[in-house]
Amino acid sequence: MTMRPTLEDLTEAGFPMGGEPLVALDLADTVITVLDPPRDLLDDAGRADRWWALQRPRLPEGSRPEHAATIRLRTAVRDLLDARLEGRPPAASSLADVNAFASSVPSSPQLSFTDDGPVVSVRWHTELGGNPLLAAIAAETIELLADPVRQERLRRCANPSCSMVFLAQSTRRLWCSSTGCGNRVRAARHYRRVRGETGADQS
Repeated sequence: MTMRPTLEDLTEAGFPMGGEPLVALDLADTVITVLDPPRDLLDDAGRADRWWALQRPRLPEGSRPEHAATIRLRTAVRDLLDARLEGRPPAASSLADVNAFASSVPSSPQLSFTDDGPVVSVRWHTELGGNPLLAAIAAETIELLADPVRQERLRRCANPSCSMVFLAQSTRRLWCSSTGCGNRVRAARHYRRVRGETGADQS
C-alpha cells in the first residue's frame, strides 16, 4: 500500500485538510465551499505543485493534468460527494464528467513473475489520450460511491463553518480534524457555557 500524505504534510503545503484514504477526497477538499465565494486552494500555482507532489506516490505514472481539467473533475467529484451526504441526486453533468474521466484511460491487470512469485500490477492505457492521474481519481470516486459500506462512512465535518469531507474510520469521528475543528468547536462550546454561567452569577 502506497503511503499517503499526512494531514501535517498537507497543512505545511497550505491545505487545511487531507491525508484521506482516497486522493478523490483530498481533491474534493481543495475547495472550501462554506465561504462565499468558495475558496479554491489550487488557484495558486506553487501550492498546486505541492499538492500534486504530495499525492503523486499513490497515483499512476503520467504527466500532471492541466489545471482546467483538474478543476472540472474536482467540481464533479465534489458534487457527487455532497449529493450523497445531502440525500439529493447529483447533477447529470457531474455523473457524465466522472464517467468520462474514468473511461478516458482504461486500466488492465498485468501479471509478472519475480523471485518471490507472481505479481499483479495495473497498466493504464495512456495511448488512448487521457490523463491517468485524473482517470484514477475518477475511478476512486466511482468505487467509493458504489460501495455501501464506505458510503456509510462518508462524512462532512460537524463544524458548520467547515466544508471538509472524509471517510470516518470510527462512527465516533465527527470532525475533519480533532486538533483543528474538533478543538475549535469544543473551545467555543466551553466559552458559551462559561459565559452563560458568568451571566447567571451576575443576575
